[in-house]
Amino acid sequence: MVRWLEKTAPMCPLKTVRTEPVEACPERPEGSRGVLANYLRTKVKGGLRQAQSERWGGNRGIILAACLATATPAIAQDKPAIPNASPGVEKPAEKLPTDIRRVTMIVRNMENSLKLYRDVMGMKVNYDAVLPMSGVALPAGKPGAKARLVLLNGNDPFIGWIGLMEWLDPRLPNPGPYKKRMGIGGHVIITQTDDVERRCPEALKVPGVISTGALRAQQYPGRNGAPPINVKGCNFFDPDGTLIEMNQLIQ
Repeated sequence: MVRWLEKTAPMCPLKTVRTEPVEACPERPEGSRGVLANYLRTKVKGGLRQAQSERWGGNRGIILAACLATATPAIAQDKPAIPNASPGVEKPAEKLPTDIRRVTMIVRNMENSLKLYRDVMGMKVNYDAVLPMSGVALPAGKPGAKARLVLLNGNDPFIGWIGLMEWLDPRLPNPGPYKKRMGIGGHVIITQTDDVERRCPEALKVPGVISTGALRAQQYPGRNGAPPINVKGCNFFDPDGTLIEMNQLIQ
C-alpha cells in the first residue's frame, strides 16, 4: 500500500488533513478507502504527530494516507452532514440510472453572472477554462469559436451544479433585452440558501437582475402525507433571463 501511495500520488500538505477539501487530494482506487480509513481510526485518534512518529512506510506514507482518507466522513469532515432527502421522498431501493448533473447557461457577460452565482449565492468555482467549440453538438456560434466555461458547485460535489458559458471569439450576437414573460420551453432554477433575507436583496443589486416576486413566506402541501413544506424566498430573472427561485426552508 505504501509503495502504491508513493508511486501514484504527489505529496499532500499536512494541513490538507484538516482544512482542505477532498478534491485537493490525488485520486485513489475505490478499494483503498477502507484500508486507509481503518488505519487512520487506530492511528489518528492519538494525534497526527503520534501517527507520524510511528513511521508507517515513512512520513510521506502517513500524510498521503491521511490526505486520501479525507473522503471518510467519520474521520475527516468537521461540518455537520447536510440532509440529502426531502420529507415524503424515499431513497430508491436500487440505484437509479440517471442523475441531473448540472445545467449550463449561455451568458452575455461572465463576470456579471459570477456576481450573482458566486458572490451573492455563494457557489464555489471549481472549473474555469477557455475551450474550442465545434458549433455542432452544442449548436451555437461558429465552428472553432472559443468560449469560456465556468462550473460552480454547491454543497454536493457531484450534482446540482451551475455551468456558465460565454463565447469570446467570435462573440455571439447580442440578443437584446430578454423576455419578461415565460412560456413553453421556459425553465425555473430552484435554489436553497442559508440566509434569504440577506441574499435576496443582494441579488437585486446585480446588473440585469429583475425581481418577479418579493421576499415572502410560502407554504406548499407535503408529499405523500408528510407535513406541509414551509419556505421563505424570492423570485427573479438572472442577467440573461433565467428565472431563479431562491428560498430557505422554514423548520
